[in-house]
Amino acid sequence: MSSMEERGEVGVAAAPGSSSGLGVGAVGAALETVVGGPSMQEEVGFRRGEGLGPESDPDEPPPKKRMRLPEGESGKLEERLYSVLCCTVCLDLPKASVYQCTNGHLMCAGCFIHLLADSRLKEEQATCPNCRCEITKSLCCRNLAVEKAVSELPTDCPFCLKQFPRSSLERHQKEECQDRVTQCKYKRIGCPWKGPFHELPAHEEECCHPTKTGTELMGILGEMDQSHSRELTLYNSIFSLLCYEKIGFTEVQFRPYRTDDFITRLYYESPRFTVLNQTWVLKARVNDSERNPNLSCKRTLSFQLILKSKVNSAIECSFLLLKGPYDDVRIKPVIHHHAFSNDTNETDYVPLPITDSVECNKLLAAKNINLRLFIFQIQK
Repeated sequence: MSSMEERGEVGVAAAPGSSSGLGVGAVGAALETVVGGPSMQEEVGFRRGEGLGPESDPDEPPPKKRMRLPEGESGKLEERLYSVLCCTVCLDLPKASVYQCTNGHLMCAGCFIHLLADSRLKEEQATCPNCRCEITKSLCCRNLAVEKAVSELPTDCPFCLKQFPRSSLERHQKEECQDRVTQCKYKRIGCPWKGPFHELPAHEEECCHPTKTGTELMGILGEMDQSHSRELTLYNSIFSLLCYEKIGFTEVQFRPYRTDDFITRLYYESPRFTVLNQTWVLKARVNDSERNPNLSCKRTLSFQLILKSKVNSAIECSFLLLKGPYDDVRIKPVIHHHAFSNDTNETDYVPLPITDSVECNKLLAAKNINLRLFIFQIQK
């Protein structure tokens, strides 16, 4: 048989200089056998022809442009994102604002405020726990990209254990979750039942509180009235004070200072201010001058009002502190009374009515504490 016929039997001659006698078609068939998919030549031809309209086969499924990760690999990716986006202090994903130092290390809002408050108590410069660079409210900024990324990460609903993006979890827990904890609609007449939402209709059909006698309900309603009466008494007292002839208020700015003791303590004092034609000063202290308040998780502030003017007769006053017009700290108003004279010109230290230690840390982290003071002079 001639050499041309031999080449015709093989199909395509081997390229010159090649040590193999296999043609391109055979190489493609070998690759298909090893890989278990279409040959390289067919794949290239398909890719070149895709999207050409009539020439492509409409019945053929479209190519996979991106391989899907197995479920295990996806979970590992989420775990890696958790470790990248977590707070460098508490090692948990931030629930609200995210701050970063000048080198990019992330801190959740609670830890950031706590670091600033601790540095104020220790009389030290606040530093990043990772790189030890200086951190302040002016040097650090929020990282909006991380906040958005964290809000899109999945998290488990604590009630039904299904996964939802963090941005929609709150709405799911309040409105959609069938396993969320709810209360009976007859709780206003003393029903203590709490349970999953899907069991609520069955409970309300069998609830015995709607059938209670009037005598039983009167005892339950009496306990509820006591808590409401305390709140009503406070507001009525404030409205009564507004009827006084002499009322004064001012914005008060507390500035931090240190004592001259061997172990210095942090305290706050305001500049002198004038209200009701008298000169006053406000002072505040942390944890009632506890020796090491930075070692305590419970943080409190107490304040006293001092009359600096000399008076001819005693001045009986009521006073209260509220938050300033631009602060976000939560303060519950409490009315205090004192009769000021030249001998009793200072009130006792009374607690600043903030809700918890988190609010106290907000005040300690600030450069100055801004509050609003109201003084009502009681006419004899």
